[in-house]
Formats: sequence, C-alpha cells, structure tokens
Amino acid sequence: MSAGSGSGALRPQDIVEQALALAKSDGCIVIAGESTSANLRWATNTLTTNGVMRSRSVTVISTIGTGTGVASGAVSRSAVASDEIEALVRAAEETARGNGAADDAQPLVEGDAAADWDEPPVETSIDVFDTVAPALGDAFGSARGAGRLLYGFVEHEVDTYYLGSSTGLRLRHVQPQGHIGITGKVATDLARSAWVGQATRDFSDVSIGALDAELARRLAWSERRIELAPGRYDTVLPPTAVADLMIYAYWEMGGRSAHEGRTVFSRPGDGTRVGERLTPQPVTLRSDPTMPGLQSAPFVLARASSGTSSVFDNGLALGPTDWIRNGKLNALLQTRRSAELTGLPVTPMVGNLIMEVAGATGGVDDLVAGVDRGLLLTCLWYIREVDPQTLLLTGLTRDGVYLVEGGEVVGAVNNFRFNESPIDLLSRFSLAGTTVPAFSREWGDYFHRTAMPSLRVPDFNMSSVSPAS
Repeated sequence: MSAGSGSGALRPQDIVEQALALAKSDGCIVIAGESTSANLRWATNTLTTNGVMRSRSVTVISTIGTGTGVASGAVSRSAVASDEIEALVRAAEETARGNGAADDAQPLVEGDAAADWDEPPVETSIDVFDTVAPALGDAFGSARGAGRLLYGFVEHEVDTYYLGSSTGLRLRHVQPQGHIGITGKVATDLARSAWVGQATRDFSDVSIGALDAELARRLAWSERRIELAPGRYDTVLPPTAVADLMIYAYWEMGGRSAHEGRTVFSRPGDGTRVGERLTPQPVTLRSDPTMPGLQSAPFVLARASSGTSSVFDNGLALGPTDWIRNGKLNALLQTRRSAELTGLPVTPMVGNLIMEVAGATGGVDDLVAGVDRGLLLTCLWYIREVDPQTLLLTGLTRDGVYLVEGGEVVGAVNNFRFNESPIDLLSRFSLAGTTVPAFSREWGDYFHRTAMPSLRVPDFNMSSVSPAS
C-alpha cells in the first residue's frame, strides 16, 4: 500500500477547507483527490502479481493581483498530512508571487456546495475481479491446451475528487475506470503475437472468454506468413486503431493554437476553420460527460494551465459538445480566455470522445468481407506528430497485421511504419461500421473513455517496413 493511507484521519474535504481557511491570497482553489486501485498481472498462463494501492493528492492554486493583471501559482503534493497543509498553501502563494500576470486569468468560478460534498471517497478492492479471476484461470487452461501463451494486465481504479474555491464552490466527482489488455503468443513461435484490450467502468461488461477467443482467432490467422512491401493498401482499421488516431486529433484541437495559425484547424491567413467542412462524410466527433458507460467529470478539473485548459476555469460546468458535426468543424477546445481571443464559445475539454458516422452499420468482419485485396490492422503504437499543419502522424503497427484476399483473412504480414493524418482520413475512408466502445492501445492508459466505428480506408499509407513484432 502506497503512502497516502497514512495521511491521518483528515477527510479530503477537511483538507480543502483547512487550506482555504489558511489562504492569504486574493483567490484560492484546492483540489483533493483520493484514489484506490487494484490490479492483476499474468505471464505465460500464470498469475504473477496482484495488489491494491491507495493514494492522496492535493493541489493548491493561489491567485494574486499584480499591477498588470492576476498571477497564479499551482503546487501539488501527495500524502498531505494536517501539519503540512499550511506549507503547501504558502508554497502556492510564493509561486504565484514569482510568476508574472497569467495570460489565461479570469474571475474564479462561483457556486455553492454540491449535495454530495460531504460524501466519503469511493474505493475499489480486489473483489472487483471476482468474475474476472476465475475466467482468467479458464483461459489459461485453454491456452495451455492449444499451445498458446497469455500475458497481460488488468486494473481498476476509482478516483474521488473534491474541488473547493474561495468563491464558495464545493464540488465532488467520483470516476471509476478500468481496463484489460491481453497479449497472446504461440509457444513454439514467440514472434507470432496478437493483442486485445477493453476499457470498462466495473468489469461487468468484460468477457474473458470472448477476448481469448479473438486472440485464438488472430493467432490462427498468423500460421501463414506473407512478406509485403510498403505502399498504399485498402485497409480496415478496427475501433481500437481508430481511437489511437482520433484521440491524438482531439488533443490537438486547441482553439488558441488554431487561432494563431499553428494547427490543421487554422484557417490559412487568419482565424480558425470552425464552420468549415472537413469531410464530405457524415462524421460527428463529440463528447458528453453523461454518455452511458463513458461518464466523465461534469466540471473542469485543472491542476495546471496549458494550451487547452486553465486553472481559472476550475469548477466550470461541462456539457455535450460536438467538435465535428455532420462533417463540419463545429467547436475547438476553448478556455474562457481563449474563447475571448477567438470569438468562439467556451467549450472546455471533456473526458470522453465519441465518433459516429450516420448510416453506418456492421463491424470489422463486415468491412473485411468487402475487401478484395488489402489489410486488416489491429492496433497502432509509438504514434508521433510529424507536421502540425496537416496533423500528419507517424507510428508503427503492432501485434497483428493481416492480409485480406477475397473478403477473407489469409495470413499475417510484416509490420509497417505508417504516415497518415487522422483529419485527412476522415475525407478518404470509404466505409464505416457501427460505433462501439473502444480502448486505444497507444493512449488508453491516459484516456480510457472512447467509442469509435471501424473504418475502411482504400489507400492507407504504409510508408516502410518495420522490424517490430
């Protein structure tokens, strides 16, 4: 158990109130977070470790008026005890005094105490895996009998946040989140591998048997190995791979950066592309903190300011936002300050992302059935930005790229490096599947809550062969 459980009998709400009472700055925001997590790990069909961890974090944000504006200072600490609160508050105030006027300064959000403010933190425990653990045991037995090896990790975490402000605002949010990732290998040929993963709130929707069956299917496809040259291929991307790309696009949707001409969302010459059609396809990219199964914080929680968030916006209510609506760019990530600069509505980042294509039906297998000769990806990794003006990304394929001929998977091919822009892909895909929950292989540890369709792209650019396995 990590440090944090020994933080004394102080409730996180008490820490917030004490810090606010000790503050001498013009304004003060305190965010106290309590987290518990449980995990299981396994390798070569054997459970290796399990554990439960507990942690506490406290962030104090002080705002101080200067001759030229308002300065802010944010300081975070873990495992804060009662006799350490004042030092944390003074450190935040000293940081604010050392900073110049904040470019994102705005009046602090006002409000009252939420009805659940006095409720205790919610915890998880190893019991969350009561159905997962025995199902894993069954999968290990099945894999041994078939000459397969399973490796993986499953984690469940519950974070409870308490946000208080010198304006009277008191808010609480509970965020459960979990995920599972399993890599399968063939015991006699460890170079043959496949991966499956899923995000979840409580594991009630996770079927270990279904995940293992998909691994077995993909490993069977890899019995035949085909070497392919780089090139542009008719390619089916499952929801996982689509999430890999669209999450990155979401993170790059900063309104201020676009307004300053630095991103793919900038209008050449001046301003942003909000209102312009990005694709002729009926694509909607949206976020909604109340989306069933993907629920996220209904208010801004910002421990530091960045290009897409502001500590001054802490506590600001979040609602459903369409970033792309029916093919048109509808909104960008906006703080109150960036909204003033761009003249666009205040639309802060929301903690989930959903992509939908009107009229799309079916899934990955349905898209594969229509491919005469092409590829089926499973997941992408090591994704990096090449050109912000086009949002050109590069990365590698991993754990299974398969050749499709006559609508059927006929074998596994070598890995590739790809070069693609997710915004460009929105104009070029030929078919889409139904939107389903998706867990990004690359970004899932940081951004759990996505729902994506599968896509068929007729000319996906595999720029070179990769030695990665």
